[in-house]
Amino acid sequence: MFVEENHNYYRVSGTAWDDLVCDTHLQERARAAISKDALTVLDPATMLAPVVGQEVWAAGVTYYRSRSARMEESKGSGGGDFYDRVYAAERPELFFKATGRRVVGPRAAVRIRSDAKWSVPEPELALLVNPSGAIVGCTIGNDMSSRDIEGENPLYLP
Repeated sequence: MFVEENHNYYRVSGTAWDDLVCDTHLQERARAAISKDALTVLDPATMLAPVVGQEVWAAGVTYYRSRSARMEESKGSGGGDFYDRVYAAERPELFFKATGRRVVGPRAAVRIRSDAKWSVPEPELALLVNPSGAIVGCTIGNDMSSRDIEGENPLYLP
């Protein structure tokens, strides 16, 4: 496990990843790992995804333009207004995306469903939320979506 600061990498030792990300003092531990003595040479291309035992969840449609496209895609299956409801609802749409073993790290090949005909990458804001519900980290994630399968029925979204 490493902390990156200004393109330098510092090893965080002594804790398993799942324990570290659930640590209520995560940011303090990360800051403590940064020192000139702990500098490590690391090729970012060899980094694994920062997910092990955690689950990856997603929050519904975010852009108005995206809403219109999803409504059009699912109209034939009777789900055209499902996406419209997400925008008016008090509660956000949350759905399960993946387990840790299905998440890949930087520059790694992504998995595409063999039964999908239309798969698209979607850059997303990825948040690390601790068990207390606090956001303790963020990065950019690439969510691969099988548009044709999702359009068949909104219940196929996960």
